[in-house]
Amino acid sequence: MKDRLYTMIASVFYIGYLPVAPGTLGSLAALALYYFICNNAITMSAVILIVIALGFMTAGKAEKMFGEKDPGEIIIDEFGGMLISLYRIPPTMGYVVTGFLLFRFFDIVKPKPIRNLEKLKGSLGIMSDDLIAGVYANMALQVVYVFSLLCR
Repeated sequence: MKDRLYTMIASVFYIGYLPVAPGTLGSLAALALYYFICNNAITMSAVILIVIALGFMTAGKAEKMFGEKDPGEIIIDEFGGMLISLYRIPPTMGYVVTGFLLFRFFDIVKPKPIRNLEKLKGSLGIMSDDLIAGVYANMALQVVYVFSLLCR
């Protein structure tokens, strides 16, 4: 029973089991949730913290159950990273699409030091690289947003 709960959370309600691009689908699932929470910074902060906590509690345990390093079924890291990338960003189509593309870019390319974080063991290795990819994407979006304000 406990194992099923860990895999359900780590795979974001089994989305991670879908056969094509589970990380991208996990990011898209985060956008669905984002739509409902984007206009309330306190709610979004709370949801991000809950997702991060659940990820750290379940990802390492699910990894052991799968018997391989950072298996594709575990997507709570992409889910959380995507939410971080859009934190305190205007919820317009342009910013959301750009945030999605930036997050996926940083998650896939893994520029240093993100690549080094991936090498950590257990939940820390699974979660931290995607969370920092989300931070990188958010920082880039914040720069674009501030620049757009200055150019008005």
